[in-house]
This record gives sequence, C-alpha cells and structure tokens, in this order.
Amino acid sequence: MRSLCFLLLVLIPTTFFSQETNYAVANIPAELKENANAVVRLSHLDVTIVSQRSMLIIEKKVVTILNEHGVDDIVAFEYYDKSRKIKKIEAKILDSFGKELKTIKKKDFKDRSVGDGFSVFNDNRMLYLDYTPINYPFTVIFESEIETSNTAFLPIWLAFEDYYVSTQNKILNITYPVDLGFHKKESNFSEKYAIQKKESDGKLTYTVNNIHAMKGEESSPDISKVVPMVYMKLERFNLEGVDGQARTWEEFGKWYYESILKGTDQLSVETQNKIKAIVGKENNPIEIAKIVYNYVQERTRYVSIQVGIGGFKPMNANDVDRLGYGDCKALTNYTKALLNVVGVQSYYTIVNAGPSRRDIQHDFVSVQGNHVILAIPNKEELIWLECTSQVQPFGFQGTFTDDRNVLLIKPEGGQIVKTKAFLERVNSQTTTGSYSISDIGDLTGSLSMLSKGSQYDYSFTNERLSKADTDLHYKKHFSNINNLKLQKTSFKNDKKDIQFTEDIELSAVGYASISANRMLFVLNAFNINSNTPKRYRNRENPFQINRGFYDSDEVKIILPEGYNIEAIPQDAEIKNKYGEYKTQIIKENENTLIYKRFLLIKDGFYESKEYDEYRLFREQIVKNDNAKIVLNKKI
Repeated sequence: MRSLCFLLLVLIPTTFFSQETNYAVANIPAELKENANAVVRLSHLDVTIVSQRSMLIIEKKVVTILNEHGVDDIVAFEYYDKSRKIKKIEAKILDSFGKELKTIKKKDFKDRSVGDGFSVFNDNRMLYLDYTPINYPFTVIFESEIETSNTAFLPIWLAFEDYYVSTQNKILNITYPVDLGFHKKESNFSEKYAIQKKESDGKLTYTVNNIHAMKGEESSPDISKVVPMVYMKLERFNLEGVDGQARTWEEFGKWYYESILKGTDQLSVETQNKIKAIVGKENNPIEIAKIVYNYVQERTRYVSIQVGIGGFKPMNANDVDRLGYGDCKALTNYTKALLNVVGVQSYYTIVNAGPSRRDIQHDFVSVQGNHVILAIPNKEELIWLECTSQVQPFGFQGTFTDDRNVLLIKPEGGQIVKTKAFLERVNSQTTTGSYSISDIGDLTGSLSMLSKGSQYDYSFTNERLSKADTDLHYKKHFSNINNLKLQKTSFKNDKKDIQFTEDIELSAVGYASISANRMLFVLNAFNINSNTPKRYRNRENPFQINRGFYDSDEVKIILPEGYNIEAIPQDAEIKNKYGEYKTQIIKENENTLIYKRFLLIKDGFYESKEYDEYRLFREQIVKNDNAKIVLNKKI
C-alpha cells in the first residue's frame, strides 16, 4: 500500500500530442480566464496496455499560469522505480506571447526521493520541474513517456483539474487487449459537461473542450465529488511482478490473501510464549485483544517502508517483532499475528484514509486504498484498531478512517463493509463552569470540557502539548477573551469510555467594557461560534457539512456587586434541516445567572440553492452567541 499522496499523484493522467500551436495568452477565450488561476490549454493522454505486464503512458500537457496562485497547477513531474521507467521527460517555458524562453531536458529536472520523512526503505523517486517564474502569465509545455509493468493501476481521467482551473482541450486515448477484461466507471457525468466518448473493441476515447473554471467556494465538496471522472481497471493485472485476476471482491480478496499476505504472519516460539504469558488466564476475546493492542502500542513505532512489492506486502511479523517498527501494513499484520497466537480472529482491512471520508468503491473491483487497519469481529459488530498509533484508545477509529466502505481481506475472499460512523450527538462537547466579573470588568473563571466522538479525536492530544503550546492553543480557542491568562490546566484521558476532560482555570483583565455608569460584556464567554459562512451573490457549488457535532454548555455567571441588570439577551431557539440552536438565561438571584446553550450541527451534502438559508442559520447563531448583557451602576 503506497502513501496517499503517492497514489493520487501516480494516477494523474499523462499525455502525448504532436501538433504545435500558438500558445499566446491572447488566444485564450476570455470566458476561460474568468475565475481561473490557470488554464489547461491541452491535456492529451495516450495509454497503451501492451499486455498484462506492460503499459506505456505518453503525455503532453500545456498549462498557462495566469498568476502566482496557479503555480501548483503546473503538475510537471513523474515518479519512477524498478518497475516504472521514465523513457522521456522534458518541458518548455513560453512567455505570454507564446515565445519560447527556456527548454528543460531530462538531465535538468530535479531528482529526489519521494520519502515522507518516516521511510526507512524507499526506492520510489521522482523527477520534477523546478522553475521559478519571472513574470506572469507564462505557459509550460510538459511531455513525458512512461513504461511500467504495473497494470493494477490505470490512470484516472478527470474532465478538469481543480477549482480555479479551466480546461480548453482535454483528450484521453486508451488501447488494450480485450482478453484482459478492461472496465471503466464514469463518475459525476452530467449534461453540464459535453464530454464526447468513442468506444470500440480494444479502444476508448474521451474528449472535452472549453470547461470554465469553478470557484472554490467555502464548504465546497472535495473536487472528486464534483469533477467528471473516468476510472479504469483490468480484470487480469500485474502488481509489482505478481499477476492477479479479480472479477469480484471475493475473488480479489482471496488473491490478495494468497499472493500478498500469506506467509507474513510467522512469529518465533519465544514471542508466542511471551504473548501467551502476558494474556495469562484471560479468556474474553475482546479483553485479550486489548492486552495485545496495548503490547503493540508500547513496543512499536510507525515508519514507512516502500520498496517494490513492499509498498503493498507487509513486512514479516518476525521482523517487526525484532526491529520494533513498521508501517501500517506491517504493524497491522503484526497485531493480527499476535492475536492469532492467542486465539482471537481478526481481519486485515484496506481503507481510503483521510478526513474527507472516501469509500472503497464497492462497484469497481480493483486495487484501491492508501492505508490498512485491523477488524476484530465481536458478535454482530466489528471493532476497529488503528495499529500505527501509540496513543489511540482500543476500538477508537477517529476521523481518519470513520464512516466509509472498506475491504476486509479474509482467507476465503474479500468483503466490503462500513466502518463505524459518529452520529452528530455522539460528537459532543459538554462544558460546565462558572465565571465572575469584578466591579472593574475583570473576569475570573473555571470550566470543564468533556469531549466524545470526533470531538474527542480533536482534543485528546492536548494533554501532550508543551506549556507554551498549551497557552497558544487555549488563547486561540478562547480568542473572544482578550488578555486571557491561563491559571491552571489539567486533563483526564478516559480511554475505556473514550472521553477527554479539560479542566481550566483562567482570568482576563478588562473582559467587560465600562462606559460612564454602564458595563457591557458577552454572556457566552467559553464557547462562541464566531465563524459566519462567506456570502456569495450567486453560489455555484454544492456545499458539504463534513461532520456534525453537538455542544452543550451550562455556565454560572456571578455579576459584580453594585450593579443592576439594565438589558439582558432574549432566549433563542432555532430548528431547521441544518441543525438546532437554543439558549436560555435563568436568573438565580440578583447577582447570579445560569447561561445554558445547546448547538447541534447536522452532517449533510446540500445543493447550492440551499446555501443562503444555511448561511442565515449560522449567522443567527453567531449573533446570539455574541449577545451582550448591559449592567448599570447603582447610585
């Protein structure tokens, strides 16, 4: 399993085209420059699958960079290793008039490892264009030719590259032997994009022209959920010298188990006896799994290992045991091997990891995923283990692998299942506390924040922050409190119930403002939602609330002596499809208020026409969260 970045970048389409054109910027239609940082003038991709063990990818790509924000859209690089050879790579730089400024040959491309900083072994390298522009706009013509034996990964074709990038002309040609079982999957196709397709035995062509740049509006979905894409695969493929064949996930999983995993779970007799002794007389499978997981966390660390088939095949369990490190595959396989010794069943599981929740495509059997976790069956459920983490609680996935389709690898075959989803009310933060305001407007207070679900995932690492970083973190968290000073912080990480408690004592000089005989301050001192979504006159994109959450606050407020309440915020209640919000202010006595607040934000994917309604909802929350109480001094 290669790293996420490596997978995404290797699959970027590559092209070849022989006709030269006048690439003066003036020749770009005005509508393609609108909202664009870059314009893809030409992207021509020729993919020739020669056999199960041979593929040729030829590319020509011409990109005009209109401003400094478009530099990342050049995409002028290629990866290489023992199974992937760069036969040709070169680039030309043109000025705004289409005049050639510079030619960069293969020897002039920078060469470096694609190691991620954790790799101890890595034979993957890349050649990349290192060009610092003098003026904007300018144009890059990039050409490459790649030969590879890996046919398990076919390029993914995108109708356009990204937000703020327009496409003038884009072409894909792919030829293949029909007996290899070529398949394609079209995603996000619509009448909005006039994509032309020609298909015959052993040949497929896609063409698209003049796609205007889309603005990257706030809360826009990941580009993969918007852009028309074509996925391609072979039923008979080769992966780093290992031939494979798969028409179903069951067949794929069986091949993966037999060809990739089998024989990697051996452990020495000494290690087997050691883990049995540690488990002792415990006979509950889940309790045994907790002991094993804790053992792995205490004696191993994560590193990346990407050499040939090692990018997919886990390091032998014996080697992990001896060295004390491994990547996600190795550590998962090692944990699985230890569990086998003490009689607990578990399944090696392939996942598309990351905060954006990408599924293994259940209807497209192919090599997918960028990460590996472990599944332990528990009656009708599966318990998920993140074996690369030395701090994650047993059975807690977090936002890296939650709520998505994954692939279990079993001896009898593969199975698509879904990981645990965190419901909105589970992703909770409960805040209780109190604060007092002095007669000169200073604040002194204490609070306790209890986090669960995804909010636990965001907060439990706070206990490992340095003192300086702790100060910075809470000054940012309580950014509404000027002159904040932390008096004391303490933490409790309950790994059994998977909840994290932050106890904080704080103070702030001049929290309340005083003018003449009046004092004003925001009642909600500890949990203000201050971000109003950006306003758009004509919203174009759909929007997504990636993870819902629930906040519940109850804070006692002690008012200064010698003041009366002149004005107090009204109780508020809002309820709609996007969430719920409620505040309540209870007058306990003349100098004491109880402030209660409840906020529920729902997970969802919404059409652009709904954005204004959603924005108004969030705007009302911000307004109410910032509501002030007015006190007047007794005379």
